[in-house]
Amino acid sequence: MKGFGERLRNLRQEKGIGQIQLAKEIDVGKSIISLWELDKCEPTLSKLIALSKYFGVSIDYLAGLED
Repeated sequence: MKGFGERLRNLRQEKGIGQIQLAKEIDVGKSIISLWELDKCEPTLSKLIALSKYFGVSIDYLAGLED
C-alpha cells in the first residue's frame, strides 16, 4: 500500500510540476514538500486540504484510506 509521501510524489509528477512549484501553489517551503514525500513529517490539516483541492483528490486518497 502506498504511503502519503509516495502518493504525493506520484500526483506531483503526473501533473508535471516540481517541488518548488507545488510549494508555491500551497504556500509552503520547498523543503517541506521534500520532507512530506520522504515521509519525514506530515502536513497540517489545512495543507492537506490545500493539496486535496490542488490535485482534485480526496483527503482519504492522500491518507491512503482509499485507492
